[in-house]
Amino acid sequence: MSVSQPLSQGSIGFHYLFAYFAAAIATGVAFIVMQWRQSRELALVNGELKEANNFLATVSLKIAKYLSPEIYKSVFSGERDVKVTAERKKLTIFFSDIVDFTATTERMQPEELTAHLNEYLTEMSHIAISHGATVDKFIGDAILAFFGDPQTLGPREDARACLRMALAMQKRLEYLQVKWRQQGIEHPFRVRMGINTGYCNVGNFGSDDRMDYTIIGAEANLAARLQSIAPAGGIMLSYETYSNVRDMVDASAGEQISMKGISRPIVPYMVRGVREQLRDDTVITEMDEGMSLTLDTAGLDPARAARLRDKLQSALAQLEARLAVPSPKETSG
Repeated sequence: MSVSQPLSQGSIGFHYLFAYFAAAIATGVAFIVMQWRQSRELALVNGELKEANNFLATVSLKIAKYLSPEIYKSVFSGERDVKVTAERKKLTIFFSDIVDFTATTERMQPEELTAHLNEYLTEMSHIAISHGATVDKFIGDAILAFFGDPQTLGPREDARACLRMALAMQKRLEYLQVKWRQQGIEHPFRVRMGINTGYCNVGNFGSDDRMDYTIIGAEANLAARLQSIAPAGGIMLSYETYSNVRDMVDASAGEQISMKGISRPIVPYMVRGVREQLRDDTVITEMDEGMSLTLDTAGLDPARAARLRDKLQSALAQLEARLAVPSPKETSG
């Protein structure tokens, strides 16, 4: 005879409870493993994205060297499409060239010439960018820049900004010429400049595979022509430009010139001097041993002015600290 005893309710409940906890633990472990795998995969993806972003940042910085900052910003911000297109705008065009550059190259070694030319182009492009110019291109030793695209303050203010830029370049060249003579350059670079205001076609020219952002038209050629008749160290203006800046400079009209593509006679205006108010209020120049300062306050936007203020305040603090240190004579006394 066999006797069977049914499981008690407590025993059955314990088994169910044990199974529930086992299932919960298994689910938790599976969830943790899944989260670990996802986090590892996410870390790998983030690492790849970081490498890609660093690569793109490096490439974009390199590309920026080949584009004017204004164009670079408009392209990468999406404001400008990268396609072959152009529009007609009123611009102020600046063209500069080194006088007797070929003769100068014969008196300098190639390495020395390269160093000085790159220094000159670097200094001039920094000034151009600080005044809001679009640097179109370097044509050997020549510089082509313009105001009015992609950003413009209006034809009058664009012309005035261009003149301020040219004057700042002249000031900087005065310092560079002194510096180059001290370095043994008997005949440092001398530059002539031409400025014209007129309508040009501006935009992307070329093919779908390769294009160049530039300006074309007779008015652009006129700026180069004005430069060619300017004296060494001088600035030649067209009447259109002169009419916008006549309160800023003293200028005299020259003999009329004619030019292919422009039906009207051209009267060039040679800049003879700068109004004292403009010179005193906006341009500060000081050169001495251990110091070189050329400051054009009119060419500074608020952001650049703030950065320059911080640098000047830091320099003043260092000067104050230097003045607080007693000299050897005072110490011995």
